[in-house]
Amino acid sequence: MSLNQRKQERDFSAEVKALQPEVEQLAKNGKLQEAVDKISLLEKQTRNAADMTSTANLLTLLTRLVWEQSDLDLLNSQLTILSKKHGQLKEAVVRMVDEAMNWLPTLKTQKDQGKFKNGTDRWLELVKTLRDITEGKIYLELPRARLTVMLASYHEQLSENAPKEASYHLDVAADLMSDIQVETYSSMDKREKTEFILEQMRLESLRGNWVKVRVGSRKINRVYLKEKDSQDIKLRYYDLMVQLALQDDEYLEACSAYQEVWDTEEVKADPAKELNVLENIMIYVVLAPYNNEQSDMLHKLYADPALQKAPQHFDLVKCFVTKELMRWSGIEQLYGPTLRQSPIFASGKKLEEIENPGQIRWEELHKRVTEHNIRVIATYYSRITLKRLEQLLDLNSTQTEKTLCKLVTDKTIYARIDRPKGIINFKIKNFKNSNEILNDWSSDINKMLGLVEKTSHLISKEYAMHEASRGKKVIA
Repeated sequence: MSLNQRKQERDFSAEVKALQPEVEQLAKNGKLQEAVDKISLLEKQTRNAADMTSTANLLTLLTRLVWEQSDLDLLNSQLTILSKKHGQLKEAVVRMVDEAMNWLPTLKTQKDQGKFKNGTDRWLELVKTLRDITEGKIYLELPRARLTVMLASYHEQLSENAPKEASYHLDVAADLMSDIQVETYSSMDKREKTEFILEQMRLESLRGNWVKVRVGSRKINRVYLKEKDSQDIKLRYYDLMVQLALQDDEYLEACSAYQEVWDTEEVKADPAKELNVLENIMIYVVLAPYNNEQSDMLHKLYADPALQKAPQHFDLVKCFVTKELMRWSGIEQLYGPTLRQSPIFASGKKLEEIENPGQIRWEELHKRVTEHNIRVIATYYSRITLKRLEQLLDLNSTQTEKTLCKLVTDKTIYARIDRPKGIINFKIKNFKNSNEILNDWSSDINKMLGLVEKTSHLISKEYAMHEASRGKKVIA
């Protein structure tokens, strides 16, 4: 659909074609301002006549001539002036902006080579000029989004090069990106839109704003991530999802994210990557608190033969699937050396580090082993003494009661503690009120009377049949 809503009154194609070689020659002769004036004069006529093609050609011609003469101050001023002229045609502005954006890579290269080190940063100046032009214009939303990515990348680079102002520049970069709502853009293709949202999420994660990371994750179309040409984006997305899940210790979410990573051709083609992902899947499903979803996922993973590629981790999963007690000392001895090498359980390098994530997760694994043992005991025991339970769990009384109470409050098991006797009862008692007891008694009495009545009737029937048979014999 054309952006030009006005009806064209006249065609200036011939005039534009005749003017082009003349102004090009003027520019080469050093008379750039004269060339600009001639183009501006004809541009006013084409604009008023709504000749979109001629206007667009003149705008791109003017900016190109100024660029070729390296007059960057004039370039920035003319871009702003041409975009703000009364009745300016929208599509002509779009083409002018697209033409100007093609020069940004050249300026970026010159900047990296140190050409603007002691003067004005011409690349940054042009980026800001173009962003000012595109501000608030729906028909320029796509160029504005691309310019914003460039500017955010610039500020992120500044945060790396200037540690003292790192926080400020990182906040600027994240705020720039979060101001653009690309999910509403119809002119942006799926891949570019997804990459933009991922960049928003990544910058928010760098400054620790995980709430916005979660909001951004809901804007991603996960169906698109399953397509073959989007595998690299898929890996980046689920890497952020794992980081997000671990912020709140949502181990089951991390396990699900790693399963999606595993379901990628790039990962399955590399045995080392696949083994690492499989190990993470099994560790996180074991670390996740017990519930129906976790139990279902655990048994499904155990039934998958592909997980046997990591035999020691698979044996650990098997321990949690089997309804048998596990000794924590035995788990530490068998699996500790291997699991401690994983980044998930790795100890911190700093001895003074108070909250070591690796050690915290190792304690979580101990809790999961203890909870598993209590569930097994509740299955096979109806009653058990507290001392015997402490022996089976290898815990003191305080830790035992704390873990048991947690499972009861989570409604994972039923248990009642008789503290004076030191006995734990796992059998569910059916407590009835007086009305229920009376109803049951009344029902039982009715059943008994019914049986008595039925029995009496059968006895009477037998007597009658016996008397009838005796009467027949007498007559005979």
